[in-house]
Amino acid sequence: MYFCISSFAVDGPYLRIVEQPKQRGFRFRYGCEGPSHGGLPGATSEKNRKSYPQVKICNYQGAARVVVQLVTNTVKPHLHAHSLVGKQCDKGICIADLQPKDSSISFPNLGILHVTKKNVSKVLEERMIEAYRMGYNYGISIHPEIDVLQGEVRVPRELTDAERNLISSASIHQSKEMDLSVVRLMFTAFLPDSDGGFSRRLEPVISDPIFDSKAPNASNLKIVRMDRTAGCVTGGEEVYLLCDKVQKDDIQVRFYEDDESGLTWEAYGDFSPTDVHRQFAIVFKTPKYRDQNLQKPISVFVQLKRKSDNETSEPKPFTYHPQIIDKEEVQRKRQKTLPNFQDYSGAGGGAGGMFRGGGGGSTAGGGPSGGGGVFQLWSNWAKTQTSFILLVDISVLMCVFVCLLFLGCVLEPHLAELAGRQAQALFHFAVSGDARMLLAPQRPLMTTQDENGDTGLHLGVIHSQTDAVRNLAQVISALPGEDVLNMRNDLYQTPLHLAVLTQQKEAVEALLEAEVDVTLTDRHGNTALHLAAQQKEDSVLRLLLKHKSVAQLTSIPNTAGLCPLHLAVQANSLSCVRALLDAGADVEVQELTCGRTALHLATELGNLSLAGCLLLEGNAYVDSVTYNGSTPLHTAAGRDSTKLCAILMAAGADPHKENFEPLFFKDDELCGTCEEEEEEDEGYIPGTTPLNMATSPEVYDILNGEEYQPTTIVVPPQGMNSETNINYHSKNQRILK
Repeated sequence: MYFCISSFAVDGPYLRIVEQPKQRGFRFRYGCEGPSHGGLPGATSEKNRKSYPQVKICNYQGAARVVVQLVTNTVKPHLHAHSLVGKQCDKGICIADLQPKDSSISFPNLGILHVTKKNVSKVLEERMIEAYRMGYNYGISIHPEIDVLQGEVRVPRELTDAERNLISSASIHQSKEMDLSVVRLMFTAFLPDSDGGFSRRLEPVISDPIFDSKAPNASNLKIVRMDRTAGCVTGGEEVYLLCDKVQKDDIQVRFYEDDESGLTWEAYGDFSPTDVHRQFAIVFKTPKYRDQNLQKPISVFVQLKRKSDNETSEPKPFTYHPQIIDKEEVQRKRQKTLPNFQDYSGAGGGAGGMFRGGGGGSTAGGGPSGGGGVFQLWSNWAKTQTSFILLVDISVLMCVFVCLLFLGCVLEPHLAELAGRQAQALFHFAVSGDARMLLAPQRPLMTTQDENGDTGLHLGVIHSQTDAVRNLAQVISALPGEDVLNMRNDLYQTPLHLAVLTQQKEAVEALLEAEVDVTLTDRHGNTALHLAAQQKEDSVLRLLLKHKSVAQLTSIPNTAGLCPLHLAVQANSLSCVRALLDAGADVEVQELTCGRTALHLATELGNLSLAGCLLLEGNAYVDSVTYNGSTPLHTAAGRDSTKLCAILMAAGADPHKENFEPLFFKDDELCGTCEEEEEEDEGYIPGTTPLNMATSPEVYDILNGEEYQPTTIVVPPQGMNSETNINYHSKNQRILK
């Protein structure tokens, strides 16, 4: 009933808005600040061509009276508690007379006076009473029993006590739901009657919404800075975004892609209201790109989007790059061509054919000249100890020494001694079959690294040569010298890191028996325990945790600030979480970026099984707080997770616990008097509770203590046996009751 009726065929007079008010950029002012500098501009107003809100009475020429009131921006409009101020304004409304020669009237001096919070109900009651008395309540809703009395009557009307009570009740109720950051103008025209009074009312019209420029939902959205502008197609990468003022429960981060035909893809960043800091920063995780098999980088766009009005910011470019499957380069190294014995046993005579590029030599003795190529190669190694010999199979190396002796080469004393040791090792190996006999004399070669920085021990792990790894580890650990067991390759990986990454339980066991250093970290600050915690299976993790020195690392963070328990939760690995809890991992340890516990992370992921495990088996403190004071219940409520809210409430979570994020923000530019008024009104600025963050009636009811009624059967996590299933079901029944 409040829409402009100019689009309909009307025979008689009707009111039409000619110039809408400007929706954004105008500030509502408090009384202590004095009048505004310039009135509310029109929608088409420019710097050198001012315009103002204007209405026209169509199909009519003559005198008229136009009443302007502030109403709410709701489907069913109510009177607003803010006041219109300026010329021809009194008691919060504006009354202007249209001259007989004119058909339209503009309002160049309108200002909007912002009511203080403590006075909303009082002012609104006065506004309702005055509107009812003067007959200005047509087109708005005050109270159902009042609204039916909107017919044309003689004014001013007298109110009964019953009507005053109804209005008082309505003002209290409406003040609680009133949005003080937005208003609309309602224009009502009155034509003269036969008595000369203005009582012939035309259908009112209501303007577009006008947003307070100081309100978060009125500001222009703008991305100021992002800490990354590219990410993997798999998504889930954290981005810190700085922006102009936003409302934490009314903002989205939109990713999209378009072409000549229009929009081809869109998705939204993952975050909750607790991830919006003081209206100016958002920490979100990137969404998955539509093509997970992307072969080359592709550019998309990212922008802010306001939920309430779909307003968007200027888009910024963002690049998705293909997924790196082999991040640790294990598969690449495994694809290298492996040597075989035939590569070193050429068809030519003599020993020279054992090596690539060597020619056939004399087949008989012949003094120093016989087999000279082999001798020269061995001599060069002895002097420089290059890595060439490491590339030769140990059995081939033994053949070299046998050939040297067979050819009767005259060796220098230290080379003769070395050759003797090698030959002796060969004889011991032949008798015992123990490969360690062959490895023991190769101590100088153990530290040799290939082009990737890998030692022989690294390569044994990479190629899953468990026996070779075990033999090498035992020989190296028994010999004095350099710390070969813990040498890192170019990716800063030790053999133990690689054994855990490739889930080779026997290799891990062999390295642990050789007493490798379990505290060493890779380039990401991960120990072997961190890497094992990220796997779906817990066998390697439990093997590591059997060693006391490893179990003490459960609270050590990596460079991302995450401890093994955090990584297990992020990997959705229930078995690894249980293994860490069984080993005594601290369930309350906080990750270092924002102070989240494992329970916070499980809640963010929406994983009921992990949350239940942490609460029931880990005895996690349900009201643990992050650096900004948010509990897991804050996160669950903000993400509209009814099941998690029910579990957390059943575990004793406090729905009234405030975090450090203000429930509302004071106007930074208020004068001292206004600040004092607000201080009297609020006393202090409260934090945000889970109840404040509830986004649905279901969540709100659960937070208020109502029992959760599950609509689906609880499915136990994969990997549980029948006995565990029974225990899991019984525990979940208890926690939900």
